[in-house]
Amino acid sequence: MVPHAASPAAPTATPVEERVPDTVTEADLPWMCICWDDPVNLMSYVTYVFQTVLGYSRKRATELMMEVHTRGKAVVSSGERDKVEADVKKLQTAGLWATMQRSDG
Repeated sequence: MVPHAASPAAPTATPVEERVPDTVTEADLPWMCICWDDPVNLMSYVTYVFQTVLGYSRKRATELMMEVHTRGKAVVSSGERDKVEADVKKLQTAGLWATMQRSDG
């Protein structure tokens, strides 16, 4: 994320490798929505999106935004596949780079 930018970037699809442990069935694992750092969106905009799209408080949205900014990514939601797919689509529609993958358990 950059401190100043004109407009959000269009997200690009990135394949994500799924790793499933042998002892757990695929149906047992929740999915995670991951938001990735990008060079375009303002930190304040990312915080705003987390609040308005995902329903987080300003404090939690800011914490997640800082994790994206400093670590390069953050898990911003998790759960059933359909819910996480919807969250990814909402974040992408808002111009953020979001993907999904299975949790490690």
